[in-house]
Amino acid sequence: HALYLWRNRGKGMIRVKRDWIIPPIRVSENSKVVPENLVQIKSDKIFSGEVIYKLEGPGVDQEPKNLFEIDDKTGMIRSKRPLDREQHRSFTLKAFALSPSGERLENPTTIEIVVLDQNDNKPVFTQKQFFGSVQEFSVPGTLVMSVSATDADDPMTENAALGFSIVGQESIPPNAVNKTMFGINNQTGAIYTRDVGLDREVVKEFKLKLRVADMGGDGLISDAVAIITVSDINNHAPQFHPTSYNIEALENVYNVEIGRVSVTDRDDPGTGNWKVKYTVSHDPFGNFAIQTDPVTNQGILTVVKPLDYEVKREHTLILTVENINPLSIKAPNLPLSSATVSVTVVNENEAPYFKENPILIQVPENEKPGKLLKSSIASDPDHSELRFEISQDPEGWLDINRETGNIFLRRSFNMRSPHVKNNIYSAVIKVTDAGGASASAAVNIILEETNDFPPQLLPLSRFLCAGGSRRTPGFLLTAVDEDRSPHAAPFIFVIPDSSLSNWTVTKVNDTHAILRPTVELEAGEYAVTVWVTDSGSPSQSASSQVNVTACLCDSYGDCRSEAGAFLGSRVGISFIALIIIIASGVLLLVLLFLAVAINACGRRHHIKKGSGLLVGESEDDIRDNILNYDEQGGGEEDENAFNIDLLWNPRDAPPAPWSFYPGSGLPRGKQPLRKDAPHNLPSPTYPRRPPADPADIEDYINEGLEAADNDPNVPPYDTALIYDFEGEGSVAGSLSSIASGSSDGDQDYDYLNDWGPRFQKLANMYDPLLALAISLLVCTQFHLHT
Repeated sequence: HALYLWRNRGKGMIRVKRDWIIPPIRVSENSKVVPENLVQIKSDKIFSGEVIYKLEGPGVDQEPKNLFEIDDKTGMIRSKRPLDREQHRSFTLKAFALSPSGERLENPTTIEIVVLDQNDNKPVFTQKQFFGSVQEFSVPGTLVMSVSATDADDPMTENAALGFSIVGQESIPPNAVNKTMFGINNQTGAIYTRDVGLDREVVKEFKLKLRVADMGGDGLISDAVAIITVSDINNHAPQFHPTSYNIEALENVYNVEIGRVSVTDRDDPGTGNWKVKYTVSHDPFGNFAIQTDPVTNQGILTVVKPLDYEVKREHTLILTVENINPLSIKAPNLPLSSATVSVTVVNENEAPYFKENPILIQVPENEKPGKLLKSSIASDPDHSELRFEISQDPEGWLDINRETGNIFLRRSFNMRSPHVKNNIYSAVIKVTDAGGASASAAVNIILEETNDFPPQLLPLSRFLCAGGSRRTPGFLLTAVDEDRSPHAAPFIFVIPDSSLSNWTVTKVNDTHAILRPTVELEAGEYAVTVWVTDSGSPSQSASSQVNVTACLCDSYGDCRSEAGAFLGSRVGISFIALIIIIASGVLLLVLLFLAVAINACGRRHHIKKGSGLLVGESEDDIRDNILNYDEQGGGEEDENAFNIDLLWNPRDAPPAPWSFYPGSGLPRGKQPLRKDAPHNLPSPTYPRRPPADPADIEDYINEGLEAADNDPNVPPYDTALIYDFEGEGSVAGSLSSIASGSSDGDQDYDYLNDWGPRFQKLANMYDPLLALAISLLVCTQFHLHT
């Protein structure tokens, strides 16, 4: 049949929309007839030309595409493929009437196609296996668990109407129960108990075969399994088996297991309905305790306080047992199970013991030898004979009676002993019984400090300034005491009446005082007596004579030079002899410096007439030729290839005897290493070019000296340099070769004024020859530094 979707009225060809709604077109899913004609659409409007029909929407030109098509001439709508309601329940399409040129002849009209459901999906359980539990002895109708299933068909039809059933039952152990114990709600899937007799001790588990079907239970089917565990309730009380025990226990041994008791319980092992706790009674002194073994449920009986065979030889205990969880109301009402345990105490040789450990003894440090310090120190539980001995006594101060254990003082105490720590002296005493059992105890002797020593005064001699130059009003005295507090400080300082007129002592603190004169002293010796008293009870006093030397002081408040002391002294060598010795030493030093200066500078300078003292014959300024040497060799005739290795190893083969410096113990060429600076540091830069202005030569020399002083690779200024014999026949000639060819009168020393204030007096005050020697000495000093 043709479906007229448009209607025209009147002569004016006016199109009017219909007032009623087009009903949906119903198509069954999974149709075997494809293509299948669904409906034909027509327009009742008269056109002069051809009408073309078009269809748009899901299933045509939108996803899912190619499910429907329309005959553009006849308007017949067809399905191209079988439809699936589970994927697409309906389709909404739009139909068009067009002219051949594509012009719309009518407004588009909506067409709805509904897919009708077929029972093409079977129901499916949500789980392959369902698990649940039910307490034993549950009454019929007790809910155990619920199962569920789904169906992909239309839930509004019978195709998705599910029905549940139990089609099989198995018990574990097999055939333990033959009657049907469970049922299921056909519509909800709730599983419940149907009968009585669920006993966990008989059956542990049930396995049910479940089935679900659509069409209200008559359609497609699926199966699943439900496993139901019968859970335990505490319906069995624990029972002792056996109910009496005989156990032995050693005396004086505790915190050890002495025996075990056993119980039985038919409830589920490992659960609170099976686990038990024990109680001990008839134990007035609390010597015993019992704990539960978590694995076996046995009771572990232990001794927590030592047993004494001499006091009680047998103990009778009553044990009771119960579950951790309370009993169920379904359990028989029975009293708690109990058991009797007889514990026999086994005697053993007990070691003697000290009544106190450590043994404390408090005595004065000056106690006399032979004094009884301690008695009745040990006892034996078996009342056997005891033998005592001192096993440790570092100072040998103690003695002990071997039978009674009385401790005596053998030698006087000494508080200064290294074994006395914080006034406590420690020893060790050992006691042994007839059976060989022994015990030891420490003896701590607390020594009470006594006032045994008088205080001593320090110092006993001092210097003071005499006369008007007196700068020091007094000096500090210190009192020391070999005793300790409270028999030492604070001290009292007193001057006897006979000396009060000239001296006074003033206390500074507990241990110090200042002794000062009350009159102006003359130079000489003075003896002042000072009494010092400690704070002991009774106190100790001692007098000390302080020898005071009054001397003339310098501006700093110190006694004048030792030379002045020598002049005023009648003891020692004469002053004239001392002057001669000092003058001889100075003369030798001057000659030594002159010889070194002549040897060092004579080689490098040949004075030229009219050129000044330090101007050589070479046209090059000699100051350009100052070189820095880090070591010294053997001289002009040293042909032994001077060895610069300064770190000769004494373990190496010894060198030839002539390769050592006389008296030095070092091989030739070995200079002492510096210990005041790290090795192998870079040397500072020495000045190489002289200043243009001769007046700056002082700065030039000072810069060289500073560089040499800071050079870490040369010996320090106070290092004894080692020299070797340098041979004979030096080409330097004698000292006279240093002088120029001209006479002294030809020399012009005015240029020394340009060298700074240090050289001005040379030109004005000294003989030219002496000026030459001093200049060479300065040059030599500079050479030695560099």
